[in-house]
Amino acid sequence: MQQDINAIIEAVLSRLETEHQTHAPSSSEDIPAEISARHVHLSREDLLELTGASDLVNSRSISQPGQFLSSLRVRLIGPKGMIDNVAVLGPLRRQTQAEISATDARELGLLAPVRLSGDLKDAAQIHIQAGDRIICRKAAIIAKRHLHAAPQDAQRLGIADGQELSIRLAGIRPLILEGVVVRVSQTSALSLHIDTDEANAAGIVKDAVCRIAGINI
Repeated sequence: MQQDINAIIEAVLSRLETEHQTHAPSSSEDIPAEISARHVHLSREDLLELTGASDLVNSRSISQPGQFLSSLRVRLIGPKGMIDNVAVLGPLRRQTQAEISATDARELGLLAPVRLSGDLKDAAQIHIQAGDRIICRKAAIIAKRHLHAAPQDAQRLGIADGQELSIRLAGIRPLILEGVVVRVSQTSALSLHIDTDEANAAGIVKDAVCRIAGINI
C-alpha cells in the first residue's frame, strides 16, 4: 500500500514539474515597459467629419513601427465631464477608438469595458470634439494590458500570440501584473504597454522595465 502511495506522489510531482516547465518563460531578460496615456485613433471618415482633412499630420514617430503622434488634439466629452488636449495617434484606422484609463472613465462618467485595442464590443458611447465639430461614437475602451513582440522576440522568450502572461513590473512599488496578453506581429517592437493607472500603482513616472514571471495556464 505504501509503495502505491509513493508511486502516486512521484507521478503527481513529475506531472507538476512538467507543467511548470511547459508554462515557464524561456528568458528572464529585461523588457521595456511603456506608459500608454489616453489617446484616440480615428477613421478616415471621422477625421474628415471633425476637421475636413483626409489624413493626419505626422508630428513624430512613436515606439511601435509605423505608428506616430499626430498634430491633432481633441476633447473627450462624457455624461459627467470632459478631458481636453487628448492626443490622436496615426495612422488612420478602420474604426474610431478612444483608449482611456479607469480613472478617466470615472471622470467622464463612462462605463467603459476593458478591451484589447481594436475590440470595440460594448464600447462606451463618447463625444469627440475638434474645434467646433463634434462626433458621437461607441468607441471608448480601457486598454487591456498587453505585450508587443515581433516573431523573433516571441520565439526567444518562449511565448506566443494570444497567450496571457504574468509580468513583474519594476518601480518604486513593484507589481505582478496578471493577464498580460501577448500580441505578436511583424511590425511590433518588444514592449509592455500599461496605462497611467497601472504606472501610478507601481510608482513609475516614466518608462521602466519588466520581466516575464510566468505564462498563465
